[in-house]
Amino acid sequence: MGIRHLIDFSNIDVARWNELVKLTNEIIDSPQDFASACKGKVLATLFYEPSTRTKFSFQTAMLRLGGSYIGFDNAENSSVSKGETLRDTIKIVNNYADIIAMRHPYEGAAYAATLYSSTPVINAGDGGHMHPTQTLADLTTMMREKGTLEGLKIGICGDLKYGRTVHSLLKAMSLFKNNKFYLISTESLSTPKYIIDEIVKSGNSYVECDSLDKYIDEFDCLYMTRIQQERFASEEEYLAQKGIFVLDEAKMKKARKDLIIMHPLPKIDEITDEVDFDPRALYFKQAKYGMYARMALIKTLLSEDFELPERPVPSNLNNVFCSNHKCITRLEPNLPAQFGGEEGARFCKYCDFEAIEWR
Repeated sequence: MGIRHLIDFSNIDVARWNELVKLTNEIIDSPQDFASACKGKVLATLFYEPSTRTKFSFQTAMLRLGGSYIGFDNAENSSVSKGETLRDTIKIVNNYADIIAMRHPYEGAAYAATLYSSTPVINAGDGGHMHPTQTLADLTTMMREKGTLEGLKIGICGDLKYGRTVHSLLKAMSLFKNNKFYLISTESLSTPKYIIDEIVKSGNSYVECDSLDKYIDEFDCLYMTRIQQERFASEEEYLAQKGIFVLDEAKMKKARKDLIIMHPLPKIDEITDEVDFDPRALYFKQAKYGMYARMALIKTLLSEDFELPERPVPSNLNNVFCSNHKCITRLEPNLPAQFGGEEGARFCKYCDFEAIEWR
């Protein structure tokens, strides 16, 4: 079955991930063979919030495939500032582009876009929810450097509550066998329940802790993340978490010689400058792998047969709403409410948060 969109990992099996990683490796090894793979095609980069690496990576990927791009990198410079809905923006862009990469501060926005789009949609980050193309870069890095995506001990440190790259990575790596995740964070920035549930359901194991030192000598991979100031309600809340976890030269001396260090970037103060020169620090190389991974994804999506899906039927649950105030359904009230799960454990299909009943 073909991939219509890449929104998260719910509908992509291990076989398709392996195909994407395999194609990425082919592009890395022989990029000249793909120089005209998307000739005449147009990518729309719709970035409703700031981005450097992801936006440049998508645009460069399309250019290296022989295509071109259009888009905006600030919603205030688009018709969104005049009150245009997501639905209307997507319908208009469909007239001009063959594929869309979208970043949005509201969670579930990329999935919402698929309800209206006649072209493939790629989630380039939706709030603190998911960032699947960063994860494709992460999988490529681990496969290239460790030779496998199974049986790994993976430390993940920092903002595990709002970190969409973390959520995507955990959800993807839970598809593979015998991995152990070390979830390192403060209590207030711990991993959301729906991600923990994915790990448990997969049969993989995890440990939650508040110390980077405690298990660093066990890791095959260490995934560092920054504390994201833009996700906090106030500067005081941010400053209370900032600087708690720092990877430095002293900690690196305790780590294995074959450890690989990854980071979705940008990094602020969670990795000291001297670590950048350690051969185990692969985050800049990881960013280049990300460009090749996006080339593979764009080529794959543009090669698939695509039909406009039917608009989903709204939920028939009365007075049930998503509990997430950053869910796209709060911004776009015309969206059909959708909930999964059973009574007492319903969740929003846009952002994965639990539903609440307003009586």
